[in-house]
Amino acid sequence: MAYRLTRIIATTAAGLMLVTATAAVAHAAPAQKEHALPAQKASDAPILIGHRGAAGTAPENTVAAFKDGRASGADFFEIDVQLSADGVPFLFHDNTPARTTNVEEVFPGRENDPITSFTWAELQQLDAGAYFDEKYEGERIPHLDDAARVATVKTGVYIEIKAPVNSPGVEQVVADELRNDPKWTQLVAADKIQVLGFDEASNRRFAAIAPEIELQQLTSVVPARAVVDSWATFADSVGTNYRTLTPQNVADVKGAGLILGVYTVNSPEAVQYSLDLGVDAVTTDFPIQNQRFLQGQPVFPGAGVEIADAANNVPGDDVQPENGEYVLLRNTSAASVDVSGAIIRDAANNILTVGQGYVLAPGAELRVYAGPGTNSAEAYYNGGGASVLNNGGDSVALWIGPRLQDVFAN
Repeated sequence: MAYRLTRIIATTAAGLMLVTATAAVAHAAPAQKEHALPAQKASDAPILIGHRGAAGTAPENTVAAFKDGRASGADFFEIDVQLSADGVPFLFHDNTPARTTNVEEVFPGRENDPITSFTWAELQQLDAGAYFDEKYEGERIPHLDDAARVATVKTGVYIEIKAPVNSPGVEQVVADELRNDPKWTQLVAADKIQVLGFDEASNRRFAAIAPEIELQQLTSVVPARAVVDSWATFADSVGTNYRTLTPQNVADVKGAGLILGVYTVNSPEAVQYSLDLGVDAVTTDFPIQNQRFLQGQPVFPGAGVEIADAANNVPGDDVQPENGEYVLLRNTSAASVDVSGAIIRDAANNILTVGQGYVLAPGAELRVYAGPGTNSAEAYYNGGGASVLNNGGDSVALWIGPRLQDVFAN
C-alpha cells in the first residue's frame, strides 16, 4: 500500500540521508537541557502527533486533551479505542479504570475489573479528568466519534486499537465508523486518519477489512529485517520506542519501504535526538511545547526553573532512606523562585511534590526524592515507599502552580 501523506513522503528522503549520516555514530542517549533550535528546516519537520490527545497538559484520552492536541497545530492527535460491554467504541488507554477515573467512588470493588466489562452507560458515570487536576473535574470517557468532532483537516487522528483481545470485533466497528460516519469520511478523504496497534493479528484483520486506511504496526523494539519486510505486506509505517531505536533499525524500516515513527518523545532534546536518527514522525505528550521547539520558538517562555537531571536507578533500593531516586531542580533565572508546592509529574501520573518554604536563589538546586529522608535546603523527601521513576528511562514535567515550567527525559 502506498503511504499517501506527501509531507511524510518528502520527509522520508531527508530521513534516509540522516540515516546514512548517523549509521556510523554510536547509539547515545539524548543530550539534556540544550533547547537549541531544531537541526531540520521547517520543510523537513517531522509529522507531529499528540499522544492520547496531549496527555502532558490535560487528562489523557479526553476531549480536553484532544483540544490541546488540536491547539498545538500538530498533524494528528492519537487516541486509544476499545469496546464497552455493550459494544460501544470508547476512548481509554488502560485495561482497568483504576488509574485515571474515580471508579472506587462510583463502583466500589470494580476498580480492577476490565474496563471493557463496563457498559457505555456505566462508563459515562466515571470522571476521567479530576485525577489530573481539579479544573478538569467532570471530563467524561469519550465516544470514538468525539475525537472526530474535535479533529480537523489540519489536525487528524491516529486511532490505536487497544488490547483487541478484550474487544472482539473492534476492527470491524472502527472500519464501519470510518466508512459510514460523515465526520470520519471527511478526515479519511483528507488523509488525516491512521489506524495503529501492537497486535499484528489485529492489524492484519483491519488491513483485510479496510485496505484503504493507513495502517501502522507498533512495536517496542524494531525486529529483524525479515519481520519488518513481512509487515510491509499489510502496513504503511512502523512506530517504536525512541529509546530502543538504532541507526540499523532506521535503515531496516526505510529499506522495507515503510515510514518510521517514534513514541513517546517528550522533551525537546529527545525530539532532536530522534530527528538526528532519521525518524519521520514523532508522538509526544507535549505537542504544544514541542511544536514550539520545531518552529524555533521558546519552548517554555518565561520559565525560571528547570529539571536539570533525574537519578532513576541509584545503587541499592530506589527508595532507600536519604539516598534513593530523585529529580534535580535548578533555578536558571536571575531572581529567587518560590517552588513550594511544585509538582513533578511523570507520564503515568505519578507525582512528586515540593514542600512549603522552598525558595531557590539564582543558580540554586533542589533534589526532590521519592522516598524518605531528612529535609534540608538542598533536598526534599516525599516519604514514599515505592519507586516512581522508570529505571530504563522516564519523562517528567515540572509544574509550579498552573504553569508548566519544563519537561525532562532520560
